[in-house]
Amino acid sequence: MRRRSVAWATVFAFLVAFAVPWFLWQSSTVIAGLPIWVWWHVGWMVLTMGVFYAFTRTDWGLWMGPDADTVGEEKR
Repeated sequence: MRRRSVAWATVFAFLVAFAVPWFLWQSSTVIAGLPIWVWWHVGWMVLTMGVFYAFTRTDWGLWMGPDADTVGEEKR
């Protein structure tokens, strides 16, 4: 279970680290009337939605409660 915890923590850290597209702020590229960094944000929110959906379907409660080590495993 520790491997899954580390994997989800890494995925969430990645999502947080690139949520603000600071590397695109100086870009003057415009697509469909909006700056490219706005499109990055829209796409990032769609990606984040998919990741959270996967998390809720597979490992919801991973770090919570006294049985946190047995989430997703059959209790004996």
